[in-house]
Amino acid sequence: MKNLRLLFGLIISLSAFPAVAKEKLTVLTAHPEDVVSRFETAFERAYPDIDLAVLWRMPHDALPYLSQPKQGGIDVYWSASLRNFMVLKNQGAWQKLGISRQGLADHLGALPLADPDGFFCATETAGYGFAVNPAYLQSHGLPVPKTWQALADARYQGHLALPVPSKVGFAPMMIDSVLQQYGWNQGWAILAGIAANARLVESGATFVTDGIGSGERGIGPAIDFFTASAIANGAPLQFVYPEPTAYSPAHIAITAASQHADAARQFVAFVLSNAGQKLLFHPDIRKLPVRAAVYADKPEGYYNPFAAADLHPVVYDPARALPRLALNNALFDRLFTDHHPRLQTLWQKLRTHEAAGKDERLTKIQQLLTAVPVDAENAENPALQQTFADRSTDAKAEAEARALEQVWRQEIDRRYAEAESLLRQLAP
Repeated sequence: MKNLRLLFGLIISLSAFPAVAKEKLTVLTAHPEDVVSRFETAFERAYPDIDLAVLWRMPHDALPYLSQPKQGGIDVYWSASLRNFMVLKNQGAWQKLGISRQGLADHLGALPLADPDGFFCATETAGYGFAVNPAYLQSHGLPVPKTWQALADARYQGHLALPVPSKVGFAPMMIDSVLQQYGWNQGWAILAGIAANARLVESGATFVTDGIGSGERGIGPAIDFFTASAIANGAPLQFVYPEPTAYSPAHIAITAASQHADAARQFVAFVLSNAGQKLLFHPDIRKLPVRAAVYADKPEGYYNPFAAADLHPVVYDPARALPRLALNNALFDRLFTDHHPRLQTLWQKLRTHEAAGKDERLTKIQQLLTAVPVDAENAENPALQQTFADRSTDAKAEAEARALEQVWRQEIDRRYAEAESLLRQLAP
């Protein structure tokens, strides 16, 4: 009885001391729950004194949320929207990460993996490439393409599905990667040949892999984790990383207003640690780590961008692409989307004549079908880029963009009409 009284007294005395409250760390992200939940569980196991709270916002909602007073109480922003990180950096929204980057590269070829001023850095990346249906290619006697230029070949005519960049979220950066790899003029010429070979897809990212998986088409430019998800759900696909590959990184930053900066640094360091990076190999995540050393433990067949870059150096820098994406989208639609059936007919006739024999007019026709109404120098003009970037929110910019597009339409129509005339002259 005496022992029971002592035990009861001990319990009462212990209950008088409240449990130590965990520090709350709030992370804003657009990553899906399958990704975040695994990092949350592993992080809280490693740091039991920190309680991770996750708030989901897509990039267009995250920017105003992080721009409000005290940044909405957010401590860490983790997302794939490079534009948001750069805009918010210019607003003074970040504090320097202040973590060790030992074992982490600052670049993957031309691709920056860390902000040069130390305000944010890449945590993982995804690769642009081709979702292919091997059975479809075999049945049509088609080789697996290894480059973007290969997709413009006549033998792929009618076998591609190409996302329209103004309609499909991942496509603008992917399209610009072609322009950076091959140069402005040759890049647009390659895109013209690809568009001529393709069904244009405007319905969203999954419709590319859906169409390839169903056998409607054999090849579709896509992003690797979309394709991996389709494969995990039974789609008969494989993903081809072209030579060289372009990548879309996700980044992480600590807000300037964070009241939990030390805990935020612990979270960032964990995401970039060996343990955190290896979580990216999980079948529910399937992203590419930015810590090269962890690829020594990668699953069999898992792609290694660092090894690939040794053979084919990365030439794509997303930061260079951002200012001209809206301009690119408008050019793509005026060149290809607006004229797609006409474009396909012209290319089919051109290729028929090319197969039949040489004629100096064929070179002229190809030039007419691949020319772009904005030259490389003007494409880098900040004022022109800003006009198209602002058109959705600024009436003056919209009027200017429409006027320019009308000039383009007239030039494109004239060129296509001249090509039609020359093709009629070649008709037997």
